[in-house]
Amino acid sequence: MYRYNGFTLIEVLISLAILLIVTAIGVPSFIDLTIKVKVDKEISLLYRLLLTARNTAINSGQTITLCPLNNQNQCSADWTLPLYVFSDSNDNKQFEPQINERIITMKAAINHQDKLQYGKSRIGLSYAPTGHLSGWGQNATFKYCPINHANKSQGIVVATSGRIYKSYQSHSKKNKNRSGKVIICH
Repeated sequence: MYRYNGFTLIEVLISLAILLIVTAIGVPSFIDLTIKVKVDKEISLLYRLLLTARNTAINSGQTITLCPLNNQNQCSADWTLPLYVFSDSNDNKQFEPQINERIITMKAAINHQDKLQYGKSRIGLSYAPTGHLSGWGQNATFKYCPINHANKSQGIVVATSGRIYKSYQSHSKKNKNRSGKVIICH
């Protein structure tokens, strides 16, 4: 009598079929979860950057700017670049170390395929020592939109008062700002 240890072909095929079904169900859910975690992380980092800029302006008594800097250390409308928070003594949205302006903190660039927008084409925002935005027309909504997953977009509203508000998820599973408008990048 020979006794074989192992599986029959039918047992292997049934196990493989079950594995394929579980994978087909689980992979899309896992991808959705990783996208949501990535967007949550980016929005949280941006939220902390805004808080740092506002609190530093209040505590230091000087104008503090948040923006992406280009190669000439000027604020840019390309929000996919690294974001910098720096003292801006002359409120010209340009980092000038030669007049003792300093970088307070920065956030790395986002995934180059994703979008981060502030308003339609804002190049930065500055906080006055009062904690309010330092100039007219700087209030807007930050919108973070992951590529091919527009339904996972999130935002942060920056009010003229300098206060910031995260978007919320509605019953339709889409994020909306405080006015009820869906967060969409253009």
